Amino acid sequence: MIDSMKLEQICREAGHMALGKWPGHGHDLESWEKSPGSPVCEADLEVDAFLRRELGALLPAAGWLSEETADSADRLDRGLTWLVDPIDGTRDYIRGRKGWAVSVALVSAGRPLMGVLVAPARGEVWSGVAGRGAWRNGERLKASERKTFPGSRVPVHDLPKEDRDLTKVEQPNSIALRVAMVANDEADLVATVRWGFEWDIAAAALIAREAGARVTDAFGQPLAYNKRDPRAFGLLASAPGIHGAAVERLAERAKRLVGK
Repeated sequence: MIDSMKLEQICREAGHMALGKWPGHGHDLESWEKSPGSPVCEADLEVDAFLRRELGALLPAAGWLSEETADSADRLDRGLTWLVDPIDGTRDYIRGRKGWAVSVALVSAGRPLMGVLVAPARGEVWSGVAGRGAWRNGERLKASERKTFPGSRVPVHDLPKEDRDLTKVEQPNSIALRVAMVANDEADLVATVRWGFEWDIAAAALIAREAGARVTDAFGQPLAYNKRDPRAFGLLASAPGIHGAAVERLAERAKRLVGK
């Protein structure tokens, strides 16, 4: 297994590179839409290229799956694969807000082995190693242990009418950081009912799981990574004691939306 400290160092350097172009520090930034509603910027591409070079040197035999790199099926034949989102939360990044992070996970046999999130604008480095635990800035994480579903803290801007029994907390644009909030007992529940990509969640899902959270798809089924189609329908990360209630709450919405 690779040195987790070396992986963290590379991710820190990637975060520093992104911070050097961040509009929140007054830098001019070129950005555009790669598809409607999907923004990308020059920093996404530069960080992606840096990580591909450095992680490739760290583990030459590993495959590669990244939001900003054309996918190649040869990753399916590799024993290990890097899952990378060079800047998760690009909207916050472009707008000069702090809710973005560099996300890197190493996956084997469909499961994350190591994960790192670096959120330099927030001064945060999150990490997890399968079977060994999870940390933020060197402090061991312990996830929410909430057992009552009503009142659960959810990082959202708005709650639909049927979920008004829940409690809103601050929502970073990065889905990875929202999942990390559950790992650090800053939120009790993060849920999505839409198709999403593995690179968005692999590192954060490992960190949350190692902190004691339950992490599944929207139907309560296990998540798998490095699939031919690198998507899953929905994400549910929560305190274990409310996970069943969360699956039940989402069930009809998920069934209705999964075919769209």
